[in-house]
Amino acid sequence: METSNNLILDVNDLRVRFHTPEGTVHAVNGITYQVYEGESVAVVGESGSGKSVSMMSILGLIPIPPGEITTGQAIYRGRDLLQMVEDDLEKIRGQEIGLIFQDPMTSLNPVLSLRLQLTESLIKHYGLTNEQAGNRAVALLELVGIPDAGRRLKDYPHQFSGGMRQRVMIAMMLACNPTLLIADEPTTALDVTIQAQIVELVLKIKEKMGMALIWITHDLGVVAGMADRVIVMYGGTIVEAADVYSLYERPSHPYTLALLAALPRVDQKRGHDLQAIPGAPPSLLVEPSGCPFAPRCPYVIAKCQQERPPLLPITPTQKAACWVDVTTGEPR
Repeated sequence: METSNNLILDVNDLRVRFHTPEGTVHAVNGITYQVYEGESVAVVGESGSGKSVSMMSILGLIPIPPGEITTGQAIYRGRDLLQMVEDDLEKIRGQEIGLIFQDPMTSLNPVLSLRLQLTESLIKHYGLTNEQAGNRAVALLELVGIPDAGRRLKDYPHQFSGGMRQRVMIAMMLACNPTLLIADEPTTALDVTIQAQIVELVLKIKEKMGMALIWITHDLGVVAGMADRVIVMYGGTIVEAADVYSLYERPSHPYTLALLAALPRVDQKRGHDLQAIPGAPPSLLVEPSGCPFAPRCPYVIAKCQQERPPLLPITPTQKAACWVDVTTGEPR
């Protein structure tokens, strides 16, 4: 996959809280990452790890209150998204940064035709006439593989299958030629065959348009064939960041090891048991003082309980937030 050295998104020390009747949820706890032009970055972790919140917060899509961004920067092409007023953010969302959400049925307006939903951003951002926007909408539907696009433009979301609705969402996000596309678990509600089609479609369009891609998922099985780099999140923190080959060849955090061990493999013998991760995800009502994975970790040492490890370099392309070398079991 072709990438460049041009940095388009630089997130530094992002922390997000949600103030609830039960207490303050420490959803994102100081994450830092970068995305470069044309690059595919997968953000992986189980539910509640902070994957979606971290992405939605930089685009002003979390409710404030109860949400609160306490620290951090999100520099997009030299501008801090976290300091922008809503009007300026609206110009970037959709036009420069596209988003595909998990459930296309709730993302599409059920009482508006596809034509209205597809042409709105084209008319707003580019000042196209209704006819010009309609022609562009037909071209977009054809691009994402919807047959008889001109006729289907007058249809409503309920007249499409789940896979077709997700294709419509992709068409909407591509309307303004974004430079960065964020896909938030876009295949979760679809069956496996349709999942593969959507992944293939997004990658094909990404290459054709030269976009950068952030793919949020809990499924490491999807990641291997579509990402350049992988960010692994747990308990609101980044526990490992690596190029995709290093992550699968030599995972360096116990949580990454556990995720890979729980993944079904075609080369395993019949009757082989998948390895479940013992214990439960941490309660984010309390910000962990040590490593958030410590209560579930087979490599835990005393230091893990007391001090949160930073992302330590393993190789030039791989970092892991762990006090222990998982290949030897010895402290770093």
